[in-house]
Amino acid sequence: MDEEGSWQTCHLLDLPWEDVLVPHILSYLPLQHIVSLQRVSKQFHSLVQVYLANCRTFNFSTIGPCIPKEAFCTMLKDNKVLQNLSLQNCSDWVTDKELLPVIGQNQHLHRVDMSGCASLTRHSLVAVSLSCTHLQHLGLAHCDWVDCLSLRSLADHCGGLRSIDLTACRQLKDDAICYLAKKCAELKSLSLAVNANITDESVEEVAKNCRGLEQLDLTGCLRVRNQSIRTLAEYCPKLQSLRVNHCHNVTESSLDPLRKRNVVIDVEPPLPRALVLLQDMLGFAPFINLQI
Repeated sequence: MDEEGSWQTCHLLDLPWEDVLVPHILSYLPLQHIVSLQRVSKQFHSLVQVYLANCRTFNFSTIGPCIPKEAFCTMLKDNKVLQNLSLQNCSDWVTDKELLPVIGQNQHLHRVDMSGCASLTRHSLVAVSLSCTHLQHLGLAHCDWVDCLSLRSLADHCGGLRSIDLTACRQLKDDAICYLAKKCAELKSLSLAVNANITDESVEEVAKNCRGLEQLDLTGCLRVRNQSIRTLAEYCPKLQSLRVNHCHNVTESSLDPLRKRNVVIDVEPPLPRALVLLQDMLGFAPFINLQI
């Protein structure tokens, strides 16, 4: 009976926190539930603080718009083991003031996503490059504040980068991309989309230096031509995906060799594209004898 009574009085918080509750329960809860849980009681608040201090992944993409900047600072103030940090959808409030202390005390970050964080400045990227020398994945899409000097700092200190998203980073020009390619030869995924400054020079330098490249996004790079696509085909045998939509100077003559290697390309070959347009006009798909 005594043993049965002891089981009846056992509570959740009686379980070992760091060995059981944190790794096997809290780690499976969405971040918004974690935030709510700390308001249940003082003990739960203490438990959540232990979890936050030992958490290796923080993804604010789902709760970013509704979290106060003060809460962000409080949640991460004791964390020094962070490896993955996503700040997507935090553009309304995150600035250098909130981010720099977090970056400074987390030198083991492998993945950082600052995509769309319009209120940050180049100082945040420089801080990442100086503190996080083991960085492998970086998201900077739609960060207009990324300039050539801050990208050079990143290239100098984070040579092990495997992927970087520079979509719509419109300050960047060929010289910065070429420098990045020479310093970060292990790149496997790169997006230079929506940047009218990018020319064949960047693409060729990436192809010749990053020969393990698997994914390249050149969407909307209007000055890219067939010449660099042919260079890409020659130097990057592991290429799996190429996006060249709205690259009006890239034609099938340079894409066809990549198609034959089963590279996924977001632009259809001319004949299927013509058939689709014809079907839209006629309302049905005409039969065409391709053997003629």
